[in-house]
Amino acid sequence: MPRDQAALRERSRALTGVVAASALAYPLLYCAVRSAFAQFATGDDAAAVLFGVLCVALCVAVVGVLRWSSGRRVRSPWLLVALVPPALLELWLAWPLLTG
Repeated sequence: MPRDQAALRERSRALTGVVAASALAYPLLYCAVRSAFAQFATGDDAAAVLFGVLCVALCVAVVGVLRWSSGRRVRSPWLLVALVPPALLELWLAWPLLTG
Protein backbone atom coordinates (compact mmCIF):
# COMPACT_ATOMS: atom_id res chain seq x y z
CA MET A 1 0.00 0.00 0.00
CA PRO A 2 2.76 2.57 0.73
CA ARG A 3 4.28 1.85 -2.67
CA ASP A 4 0.95 2.60 -4.32
CA GLN A 5 0.72 5.93 -2.51
CA ALA A 6 4.30 6.81 -3.42
CA ALA A 7 3.66 5.94 -7.05
CA LEU A 8 0.45 7.97 -7.04
CA ARG A 9 2.26 10.94 -5.48
CA GLU A 10 5.05 10.70 -8.06
CA ARG A 11 2.58 10.49 -10.92
CA SER A 12 0.54 13.44 -9.69
CA ARG A 13 3.73 15.47 -9.26
CA ALA A 14 4.74 14.67 -12.83
CA LEU A 15 1.32 15.61 -14.20
CA THR A 16 1.32 18.83 -12.19
CA GLY A 17 4.73 19.66 -13.67
CA VAL A 18 3.51 19.05 -17.21
CA VAL A 19 0.50 21.31 -16.66
CA ALA A 20 2.66 24.05 -15.09
CA ALA A 21 5.27 23.89 -17.87
CA SER A 22 2.50 24.00 -20.49
CA ALA A 23 1.02 27.03 -18.77
CA LEU A 24 4.37 28.81 -19.06
CA ALA A 25 4.78 28.06 -22.78
CA TYR A 26 2.37 30.69 -24.11
CA PRO A 27 3.68 33.57 -21.96
CA LEU A 28 7.19 32.60 -23.09
CA LEU A 29 6.15 32.68 -26.75
CA TYR A 30 4.36 36.01 -26.23
CA CYS A 31 7.43 37.56 -24.59
CA ALA A 32 9.72 36.26 -27.35
CA VAL A 33 7.52 37.72 -30.10
CA ARG A 34 7.14 41.04 -28.28
CA SER A 35 10.90 41.20 -27.68
CA ALA A 36 11.64 40.62 -31.36
CA PHE A 37 8.96 43.12 -32.38
CA ALA A 38 10.33 45.73 -29.96
CA GLN A 39 13.89 45.20 -31.21
CA PHE A 40 13.30 45.19 -34.93
CA ALA A 41 10.00 46.91 -35.71
CA THR A 42 9.61 49.73 -33.21
CA GLY A 43 13.11 50.23 -31.83
CA ASP A 44 11.75 50.58 -28.29
CA ASP A 45 14.81 49.89 -26.14
CA ALA A 46 13.00 49.66 -22.82
CA ALA A 47 10.43 47.18 -24.12
CA ALA A 48 13.13 45.07 -25.78
CA VAL A 49 15.10 44.82 -22.55
CA LEU A 50 11.98 44.18 -20.47
CA PHE A 51 10.68 41.39 -22.67
CA GLY A 52 14.18 39.91 -23.02
CA VAL A 53 14.49 39.73 -19.24
CA LEU A 54 11.02 38.21 -18.99
CA CYS A 55 11.99 35.57 -21.59
CA VAL A 56 15.04 34.57 -19.60
CA ALA A 57 13.01 34.42 -16.36
CA LEU A 58 10.33 32.27 -18.00
CA CYS A 59 12.97 29.92 -19.44
CA VAL A 60 14.43 29.44 -15.97
CA ALA A 61 10.92 28.87 -14.58
CA VAL A 62 10.12 26.21 -17.20
CA VAL A 63 13.36 24.35 -16.48
CA GLY A 64 12.73 24.64 -12.74
CA VAL A 65 9.19 23.26 -13.07
CA LEU A 66 10.36 20.36 -15.21
CA ARG A 67 13.17 19.54 -12.81
CA TRP A 68 10.77 19.75 -9.85
CA SER A 69 8.22 17.51 -11.52
CA SER A 70 10.83 14.86 -12.25
CA GLY A 71 11.95 14.92 -8.62
CA ARG A 72 15.47 16.12 -9.40
CA ARG A 73 17.13 19.02 -7.66
CA VAL A 74 18.91 21.64 -9.70
CA ARG A 75 22.45 21.15 -8.47
CA SER A 76 24.38 22.31 -11.46
CA PRO A 77 25.52 25.87 -12.08
CA TRP A 78 25.61 24.95 -15.78
CA LEU A 79 21.88 25.68 -15.93
CA LEU A 80 22.63 29.34 -15.33
CA VAL A 81 25.74 29.29 -17.52
CA ALA A 82 23.55 28.10 -20.40
CA LEU A 83 21.74 31.44 -20.25
CA VAL A 84 24.90 33.36 -21.15
CA PRO A 85 24.81 32.83 -24.96
CA PRO A 86 21.21 34.06 -25.37
CA ALA A 87 21.95 37.00 -23.07
CA LEU A 88 25.03 37.89 -25.14
CA LEU A 89 22.97 37.65 -28.34
CA GLU A 90 20.34 40.00 -26.88
CA LEU A 91 23.07 42.40 -25.79
CA TRP A 92 24.69 42.26 -29.23
CA LEU A 93 21.36 42.98 -30.93
CA ALA A 94 20.44 45.79 -28.56
CA TRP A 95 23.91 47.36 -28.28
CA PRO A 96 23.51 49.81 -31.20
CA LEU A 97 20.15 50.93 -29.81
CA LEU A 98 21.50 51.33 -26.29
CA THR A 99 24.63 53.26 -27.25
CA GLY A 100 23.30 55.34 -30.11
